[in-house]
Amino acid sequence: MLTGLITVGLLTGCTQQQQDNAAPPEGTAPSVQPSSSAAPELPPAPEPGAEADCPYLDRSFIANANGQRVSQVRISAEEPSPSCFFYALSGKPQLTVRVYTGESAVAEGLVDQAAPVESSNPAQQPAGWEGGYLSNEDGAVYAVAKEGNAVIVTTNQQQSVKARTVAEEAISALGI
Repeated sequence: MLTGLITVGLLTGCTQQQQDNAAPPEGTAPSVQPSSSAAPELPPAPEPGAEADCPYLDRSFIANANGQRVSQVRISAEEPSPSCFFYALSGKPQLTVRVYTGESAVAEGLVDQAAPVESSNPAQQPAGWEGGYLSNEDGAVYAVAKEGNAVIVTTNQQQSVKARTVAEEAISALGI
């Protein structure tokens, strides 16, 4: 009897395996396992270009928000909103604001690149925006995205509230 049960079990397993490997009936599409979506290709980090005023942030606002005088402002070539680079009196960058407008997946990828979900604190300001913030010995970053927009602020100051204040002002000034 035991031999009979083993034989029936083996035949059932073989029959099921043959059904699993059989081609689908004609006229039906084979089932496709969903592939894991590849991460979007992120644009390269912006580079400071021409010396010019930031079109959406005033240098006096940055000086007050970041707690340092601004000696120079440079902007990148991105359109429609360039990234703005604010320099300290020492000639070194003190604060950078990167703005991205485009695909949601890219905006989220840029935010995750700047403030990785695994290692940053959650950021949800202004309302409706999500991302992260973190601080280290080099400064702080506050990065948030909403729909296809991303705003990433890095500062040489360790207090992330300074970066958040600038991000909120940039979002307001840009109307995004």
